[in-house]
Amino acid sequence: MTFDPSTIFAFFFYAFAGLLVLSAVRVITARNPVHAALFLVLAFFCASGLWMLLKAEFLSLALILVYVGAVMVLFLFVVMMLDLDIEHLRRDFKKFLPLAFLMGVVIVLELSIVLIRSFIGTNMPVQALPPEVSANNTLALGKLIFVDYVYAFEVAGVILLVAIIAAVALTLRNRKDSKSQNIAQQVSVNAADRMRIVQMDSDMAAKQDVRGERK
Repeated sequence: MTFDPSTIFAFFFYAFAGLLVLSAVRVITARNPVHAALFLVLAFFCASGLWMLLKAEFLSLALILVYVGAVMVLFLFVVMMLDLDIEHLRRDFKKFLPLAFLMGVVIVLELSIVLIRSFIGTNMPVQALPPEVSANNTLALGKLIFVDYVYAFEVAGVILLVAIIAAVALTLRNRKDSKSQNIAQQVSVNAADRMRIVQMDSDMAAKQDVRGERK
């Protein structure tokens, strides 16, 4: 019994694509934000599998190492440390539904314009890369990121840095149950504040007192 490579490719492609769609739907429908983040991790793994099938090995591994290994861990820490009020979010869900619907319509229109301009009514030829670059995915990606789109890459790095700083600032807010060090208070402390000398009777005298009380 022989297997057709195209059939195996189609099977894995539709399997990863279907699981990706289901996990993406669960990201926005899960009531628990931690569960939503875990479904997002599953969506990243499925997208990585699709890129591996399309022979984009660098993007596939970078998605797992960067997003699943770093960004999603940061998301989970932020979600758990913020201690979100789930009941408050559920109660105000309908209140923000019109605004969310409007933003969704805007995003759909933007994506539609991009797709229409990319596949309909354009005859621009695709710029071919040099043979030494097109033969290596990593080399081609590096040339595009650090040569052709270096400014966009730097802007994305600054945005991620701002997001990390904002996450740290949100988690370091003053909370009653959080404990932190006051370095200035620790340095300026006196010995009298740290140690107190208490005069106590010897053990023998204490034992005699105990025996006297028993008698």
